[in-house]
Amino acid sequence: MNVHTPEIDRKPSQEEAAEALELLRRWASKAQDAEIEALDPLVARLAPDSAPDSYPALSRAYPDNFSVDSDYKAGLPDLQNGPSSLIRGANRAIQHVGISNFRLPIQYHTRDNGDLHLETSVTGTVSLEADKKGINMSRIMRSFYAHADKTFSFEVIEAALDDYKSDLESFDARINMRFSFPMKVESLRSGLSGYQYYDIALELVEQDGVRRKVMHLDYVYSSTCPCSLELSEHARRTRGQLATPHSQRSVARISVEVKEGECLWFEDVVDMCRRAVPTETQVMVKREDEQAFAELNAANPIFVEDAARLFAEQLQADARVGDYRVVASHQESLHSHDAVSVLTEGDLFAAESLDPKLFSTLFHVG
Repeated sequence: MNVHTPEIDRKPSQEEAAEALELLRRWASKAQDAEIEALDPLVARLAPDSAPDSYPALSRAYPDNFSVDSDYKAGLPDLQNGPSSLIRGANRAIQHVGISNFRLPIQYHTRDNGDLHLETSVTGTVSLEADKKGINMSRIMRSFYAHADKTFSFEVIEAALDDYKSDLESFDARINMRFSFPMKVESLRSGLSGYQYYDIALELVEQDGVRRKVMHLDYVYSSTCPCSLELSEHARRTRGQLATPHSQRSVARISVEVKEGECLWFEDVVDMCRRAVPTETQVMVKREDEQAFAELNAANPIFVEDAARLFAEQLQADARVGDYRVVASHQESLHSHDAVSVLTEGDLFAAESLDPKLFSTLFHVG
């Protein structure tokens, strides 16, 4: 049986607490670190050689009822938008600074299927003068969200760019919107249909007061090597030897400047690609479709140089297209490397140097 006495509940006196504190100090001055840790790490502060702890005791509870008024907000520190004296590194202008890959659902007009809501990855950047420390990154996002409920076109993108360019007092600016665009395609012979998805990006660039509208589209196709096809036929004809030419999944990134006042649909660029290189990879396939695809490839053997020129031929023939670039990659089944080509028209895409990883970004995952 436990005996409870009133002495247990009595508050110790000031003198008793002082005596206990002195006892702890004497013990801490002679105790080992492990002993102190075992008793209570806070006792280490009582040791004679302990550094004084001047850090205030802060609340660890989240203040649910705290509200921010205008005076409090005005007093918040803002180093990113601080004076030029805070700049670190070279006192140089920065061509592009902003945010990349913030995502939201956007509604787009289509040529054939009304409006579509598509998840979109947005990159927004502005130029930064040499004497400015930085920008308020969230303003780019807030400006874009102000237009996010509209059905997007280049005109709406321009309005969003106007807003954040004005908010951030910048001269140059850029918006890039990436998404996967679905189109229903028919099989070659079986009558089946399925959705093909195209990686598309819309880009609006303003530099030195000039705005340019760009559409990028990745087109995935099969490329049968003309040389390998001829060698296979030679083996059949001269030696009765069965042989198959090598073919592979290939990707072309088509980048086009849309001329001012023109309307160029996503589907229009896909149609150009199909006319240039009709061996687009298939969605729904039965045996008759597989045979048809083999025949289609045999009718359209193609080197990577041919691909670049055939795509360019279609782009040049469309009056809505200004400058353009074709980047093609044939991911060889014969070699351990890829065959690649780049063809550009105009100053917008001309470049002496290429991103070292440009071609690796053309690798298509089904």
